[in-house]
Amino acid sequence: MTFEAYLNEWPETLIQEQYTTLSERQVEAALSADRRTPENLLALLSPAALPFLEAMAQEANKQTRRQFGRTVSLYAPIYLSNVCGSNCLYCSFSTVNAGKETRTTLTPTQIEDECRTLAKEGFSSVLLLTGDAVHAAPPEYIAQACTIARRWFSSVAVEVYSMTQEEYHLLCTHGLDGVTLYQETYHKPTYLDMHRSGRKRDFSFRLEALERAANAGVRRLGAGVLLGLYKWRVDAFWLALHARWLQTRCWNSTIALSFPRLKHTPSAFNPPFPVSDINMVQMILALRLFLPESPFYLSTREAPSFRDKLLPLGITAMSAGSSTRPGGYAAPTSPTLEQFQIEDVRTVAEIKTFIEKSGYDPVWKDYDQAFTEAVPKQLQ
Repeated sequence: MTFEAYLNEWPETLIQEQYTTLSERQVEAALSADRRTPENLLALLSPAALPFLEAMAQEANKQTRRQFGRTVSLYAPIYLSNVCGSNCLYCSFSTVNAGKETRTTLTPTQIEDECRTLAKEGFSSVLLLTGDAVHAAPPEYIAQACTIARRWFSSVAVEVYSMTQEEYHLLCTHGLDGVTLYQETYHKPTYLDMHRSGRKRDFSFRLEALERAANAGVRRLGAGVLLGLYKWRVDAFWLALHARWLQTRCWNSTIALSFPRLKHTPSAFNPPFPVSDINMVQMILALRLFLPESPFYLSTREAPSFRDKLLPLGITAMSAGSSTRPGGYAAPTSPTLEQFQIEDVRTVAEIKTFIEKSGYDPVWKDYDQAFTEAVPKQLQ
């Protein structure tokens, strides 16, 4: 059975029916459960759980401390290219949204410059990103970028277009150890409406990509939905099902979740299902209780005060000092097109200081690497 077939066993009509009938007693039962079922998760995501957010927060904090201690990993994104061949209504990289702003793909020398600049800040973990354009950033180019990045960082992940298993394996041989790929929304009609053209329009190929990555040897998988594209309680439930599915079938890989909320979008697009702060809190708490072993990532899309408040509620990794344009670290005044405007503009040092003052330890290095082959043979 594929995950798409399993997903079809949980149609929206069934989920919505559950949300309207769940009681506070069922929420209490979900809170006291040892290993929570999908039915428990529905209770924790339901409107009936709103009076229990404080209890959920206390349990989420306890579960996170048990699994991760008082550590918060820090990472940075490196945009390799803003060239894109897909028409995604919500994205500034889209073929129809960018206007006349400059498109570029970094050269190997420019990639090296970006890595050098971030390494001086103390980073040891980076995420390489491109637009959805194989012609501008083919797998061989991304593999070369991984090789360059691994000279500077102990952990290198990518957030690029969905690939074949063979293409993911190519990246692994060049130092890759992580793949982040958001399904954007698991609601297929909305997905097709939001992705009008381009490779990304293939819902099924994208949905199964993380399994292909795991089968290729990727040891860290990152999933997520773009909050605001569809009803958050429905998409959050499907996302959690996907994460548990991956945990069961890709047991050699760690399954992480991210919570990107659409805010600064192209002027012609307004998120059809806005997600409030309290919605975000309930989602993160419910998913933390359902997936206690999963790292939770939070980017600089969110405002500083909100990121700070979420820290004790289950977040285990944060980006810092981010740029969403190619060349944005070594050449910060570059006029190239950015994907979105960040809200947490604090420096890396400021975020590190806040984490320490909150009683947590900022972690730069991916210590899990010690349990795997440290350096691919091709890089020795």
